[in-house]
Amino acid sequence: MPRVALDFVVLRPISARMSEFRPRSVPERALARNLHLGRVAGGMLGATLGTAMGQVLRGNRPDLAQAALSPANALRLAGGLAHLRGAAMKLGQMLSMENGMILSPELTAILGKLQAEAPAMPPRQLKAMLSAEWGHDWMRHFARFDVRPIAAASIGQVHRAVLRDGQVLAIKVQFPGVAASIDSDIATLGRLMRMPGVLPRDLDIAPLLDEGRAQLHEEADYIREAQALAEYGAALADDPAFIVPRLHADLSTRRVLAMEFIYSQPIDALLDAPQAQRDRAARDLITLVLREIFALGQMQTDPNFANYRLAPDGRIVLLDFGATRAIVPDVAARYRALLHALLAQDRAVVRDLMARIGYFSAAQPAERQALISELALQASAPLRADGAYDFGTSTLIADLALAGSELGQARDFWHVPPADMLFMHRKIGGMFLLAQRLQAHVALRPLVSVW
Repeated sequence: MPRVALDFVVLRPISARMSEFRPRSVPERALARNLHLGRVAGGMLGATLGTAMGQVLRGNRPDLAQAALSPANALRLAGGLAHLRGAAMKLGQMLSMENGMILSPELTAILGKLQAEAPAMPPRQLKAMLSAEWGHDWMRHFARFDVRPIAAASIGQVHRAVLRDGQVLAIKVQFPGVAASIDSDIATLGRLMRMPGVLPRDLDIAPLLDEGRAQLHEEADYIREAQALAEYGAALADDPAFIVPRLHADLSTRRVLAMEFIYSQPIDALLDAPQAQRDRAARDLITLVLREIFALGQMQTDPNFANYRLAPDGRIVLLDFGATRAIVPDVAARYRALLHALLAQDRAVVRDLMARIGYFSAAQPAERQALISELALQASAPLRADGAYDFGTSTLIADLALAGSELGQARDFWHVPPADMLFMHRKIGGMFLLAQRLQAHVALRPLVSVW
């Protein structure tokens, strides 16, 4: 058999950040991962107590929340979770997606640091994973396999490969130990989140941790992701706006996902495009979100900009379906009713529907329920705009953060909403930010009114 390119051609990275990462081994065993998180927790606790003691010595009342969420602890937590990758990093990303309804703005900002790509695993771990999934002679399939990844995230990394028949594939390889460590990582991270000052003492985050655990087990199952990839490809096959890579089932396993490699550019390539093209891209992506909720019955809930790329023919390439979640008809019906109540600005119906969906609990004070309802009305203002909404000049995100700042401060009344709601809002918020980045102008009322 002729020698193949295992010395790995260096490709231009998908983003400038990728070129800055050095490979770092992924701790595979639960003991090693727990010890690492234990060191992170110990460092955070020590820094927290030291800061609190300094407050006492200065004659101030110690503020554990402020001490726990210091910049130094932000670096400890984000760096520690990024080193572990897997469930620890992914749950940190999940928790960073909400808007003051669970976590304080300080903690959300800390966990937001985890949205960047993860360090890559070194070649020896990559080869071990591929040998375990494909057998030790796995290179027989390829004319070339580029070891340097073109992307790396919380659960796995992606490589470009060329089959012997010339087909170019993108190969997504899971980090070792990720699936087996999910339960342990979630339990350990839950204890870390319960450190003094991080969360309110009486806040029950167990339901969110349980949902995160279930979601992570699903994301670590690449057979499930392969099915979602195929389903989205079939649903959007005739849509001129999008392209979904074709699944290469023969090389796909529970821990390796093989698909068509589509030559494309980052979605940021649209920043220099004519206004009409940017408007059309934003409109198509927003329309897709509505289709996911009300027609497709499932939603890809990870709005990372890297999951949207621009093909040479102008279509938007959709990537990464690991975070796809089912939307049952009852949930879709409630959101449809809420959408129309927001369009009509019917405050009584909005408040009733938000309570039924789970935005707040009956135990929360009436004034807090009213505040959350008003924030929803404020957030939905773009849907009621006459003509095209100018995302580029919008200050809505900052306005909502200012208006909702007391939500994060009223720690006695924090409430954990249903996970489905958080995932859905993560996607919606991500599309708003992408439309804002594209400085798009989109008439939203015609898009939402048809549903």
